[in-house]
Amino acid sequence: MNAKTHRRAGIVCIALAVLLSIYSGRLIHLQVGKHEEYAREAAETTAKKRTVRAERGKITDSRGEILADNVPIYAVVVDGTLVNDRARVAGILSRQLGQPLDQVASRIASSRPYIVVQRRVAATTVEAIRAELAAAGLRGVLCEHEPMRNYPNENMLGHVLGFLDNEGRGIQGIEMMMEPYLRGEDGFVYTERDRTGREIVAYRGIERPARNGLTVRLTVDMELQAIVENELDAAYRQLNPNMITAVFVDPRTGEILAMATRPGFNPNDPANAPVETTKNRAIIEMFEPGSTFKLVVISAALNERSVKKDSKFHCENGSFAYAGKILRDVHGYGSMSVHDILVKSSNIGCAKIAMHIGADTFYEYIRRFGFGERSGIGLPGEINGLVRPRDKWTGLSITRVPMGHEIAVTPLQSAMSMAVIANGGEMMLPQIVRSVHDDSGREMVSFRPQVLRRVVSEETAAEVAAALTEVVSARGTAPLAKIPGFPVAGKTGTAQRVDPKGGYTPGKYVVSFAGYFPANNPRVAGIVVVDDPRTPGTSVYGGTICAPIFARIGEAIARQFDLVPETEEPGRATVALVPFDPVVN
Repeated sequence: MNAKTHRRAGIVCIALAVLLSIYSGRLIHLQVGKHEEYAREAAETTAKKRTVRAERGKITDSRGEILADNVPIYAVVVDGTLVNDRARVAGILSRQLGQPLDQVASRIASSRPYIVVQRRVAATTVEAIRAELAAAGLRGVLCEHEPMRNYPNENMLGHVLGFLDNEGRGIQGIEMMMEPYLRGEDGFVYTERDRTGREIVAYRGIERPARNGLTVRLTVDMELQAIVENELDAAYRQLNPNMITAVFVDPRTGEILAMATRPGFNPNDPANAPVETTKNRAIIEMFEPGSTFKLVVISAALNERSVKKDSKFHCENGSFAYAGKILRDVHGYGSMSVHDILVKSSNIGCAKIAMHIGADTFYEYIRRFGFGERSGIGLPGEINGLVRPRDKWTGLSITRVPMGHEIAVTPLQSAMSMAVIANGGEMMLPQIVRSVHDDSGREMVSFRPQVLRRVVSEETAAEVAAALTEVVSARGTAPLAKIPGFPVAGKTGTAQRVDPKGGYTPGKYVVSFAGYFPANNPRVAGIVVVDDPRTPGTSVYGGTICAPIFARIGEAIARQFDLVPETEEPGRATVALVPFDPVVN
C-alpha cells in the first residue's frame, strides 16, 4: 500500500471518528441534558393530564358560622377505551344512578376516552358503584370529585351571599366580590393506566397540587340577621308590598350587622328564582327618601353656624307659596325653632332653612353625607343614587330637595347618613367583610374600620341627635319606634312612588324609618324601607308602617346584645291605624 493510500485511509478514519463523536455527543445531550424536557413531552403525549380541583373557600358570619361551603359530589365518567364489558358496566350504572338501561348503554357504546354519564352524584352512590365494579372485576369507570356549593341557611342572607354560575364563578354578592380569594387555583397531574385500567402516576415531577380557596369572614351576625329576616317575613305577609328592605350597621365601625330584602330567593337554586327576587335592593334600589332626608339640611345649617338650634323660622301656618307652587305642611305651624322643625318634620321650615344657607352650601352637605356616590361597601351592583348637579337645579329645587324630593338614595346610603349622627359626625366606610383566612385559620387579610371623613362637628351631631330623639316621642312623628327601656333617635319618611315613565304613581308610596339606639350610646343604626305597602283604608306613613318594624327588630337586638335597659317601661301597646293622609311625613 503506497503513501497516498495510507493518507486516504487516515482521512477516512479521522472523519469517521469525528462523525461518531458528534453522534455520541448528540446522544449524550439527548439522553442526559435533555432527558427531563423530553420526558415531559413524552408524558404530555402519552399520559393524560388530570385536573385536580381546588376547593372553593368558605364564607362565615362574624362568629364563624358557616354560610357557604362545599358538598362533596362526583361526576361519573366512562373511558370508552378501557371498558372491558359494556353490558355489565351499563347495568351497574343504570341501577345505581337510576337511569334507563338503554340510555346508559347507548351513551357508553362509544370508544371515546371521556364520556360523562351523570354529574352531581352523591358520595354514597359513588362508593356503591366503586364497590360493585371492583367485585365484578369491571373497569373503565371513573368518579371525579366535583364539589357543589351549598348554602345551609338557604334563603337567609341570600342577597348578600350571591351564588355561582355553571362554571363555578361567583356572579353576585360576596361570591362575586371576593372571587379572587374564594376560588383557589386548580392543580394537575399527568397519569397513565395499565392494561387492566389501573391508574399509574407517571413522572411525579410533572404535577401541581391544587391551592384551595380562602375563608371569608363577614361582619354580619347571623343571630341578628335572623331577627331582621323574621320581622321582614312577617311584615311582607301582612303588608304585601312591592319590596321591603332593612339594613343595620354598627355606627362606630361601619360594619354591617344585618342586611335583608323581601321577596327573597334560595341561592342553592337560583335558576328557578325570578331575576327580580335575586337583587339586593339595599344597594341597587333607589327611592325618594322623603323626610328622612331633612337631617341633612338641619345638620348643614347648624354646622355652618348659620342658625342655632333655637333660631326661629315662620312656617306660614302650613301653606307656603314659592316659585309659583304651594308647599304644604300636614299641620299649620307658625314660628318654630330649628330643633322643633326637625321634630315636627315641617316641610316649610326645612325649605326656609335651605334658602337661608343657600343652595351651594346645601349641595355641599348632600355630597358630604355620601349621597350621589357609591358607599364603598364593595358589593357588586351598587348604584350611586341620583343627585342632580347643582347647575341642573330648578328655581323650585331649593324648597323640594330639603324634604327628600328631586333626589334618589339607596337604603344603605340612608342608613349610613343616620349613622353619621350616631357616630358623632364622622362617616365610616360601610364594611361587610371583616377578614380572610387560610385553612389553618391564619389571618391573611384584615379589613379594619375606616373613617371616610368628618361630615359635621360633634357639637352639631349632638344637637341633631337631641331633635331626632324627640322625634321618637309623643311630640314627634315616630312614637311607634320606641324600644321599651332604651331611648331611640330617628326620622320617618313618606314619599310618593316615582313612576319610571315620569312623575309619580297615584296612590303608591315608599315609606321608611331610619334611626339608632340607644340614643345616648349608639350601638346599632339602621333603616327599614317598604315600597308600596298595601293597607287599604289605613294610614301609609313611615311612622305607622316602618317605625313599629324598626322597634321590634331593635328590641330583639337589644336582648341579643344583652344591653341593660335604662328605664322601666311597659310593653308596647297595640296601635290602631288612622285614616290615610298623603301629606304626612
